[in-house]
Amino acid sequence: CFKGARTPGPGAVAPTASFHALAATDIHGEPFDFATLKGKKVIVVNTASECGYTPQYAQLQELYDTYKEKGLVIIGFPCDQFGGQEPGTEVEIEAFCQKNYKVTFPMMSKVKVKGDGQHAVYRWLTSKSLNGAMDATVKWNFHKFLVDEEGHLVMSLESGVSPMDERVLNWLDGK
Repeated sequence: CFKGARTPGPGAVAPTASFHALAATDIHGEPFDFATLKGKKVIVVNTASECGYTPQYAQLQELYDTYKEKGLVIIGFPCDQFGGQEPGTEVEIEAFCQKNYKVTFPMMSKVKVKGDGQHAVYRWLTSKSLNGAMDATVKWNFHKFLVDEEGHLVMSLESGVSPMDERVLNWLDGK
């Protein structure tokens, strides 16, 4: 399904922006250049420390541990837009992730994933006119976006979909 060259599906448009041209600020306040992600599969996920889906951190970390040597990068974007479930500072968020889930994948600074002030990464992920693949709406915490090695948006998975879902594992395994 995801082997070989990517052929645009019906209604696909040429992206007007490149995923690898994007950037963010990491949880330590340092720039994170998405050009460093060229050649890697990427899962972008909006996170929260006080959400019913917060235990997905454990599955995300397990995926990262299993696939990072094969080129997977998971990028967590803390967000407080859904039920105020990420009230902490970056220092508090990082401490929570370390203490409870031993997170080692890159975490970014807190962002807005929708509406006024939407971060550029999420504007790209949710807008077909930018990503060339699909429009998507982030409805809650732990929404996952899968981006292939060439920077093409491949899949958007809602919060309730496990990081260990068959679709994710098949994608990671090149099936």
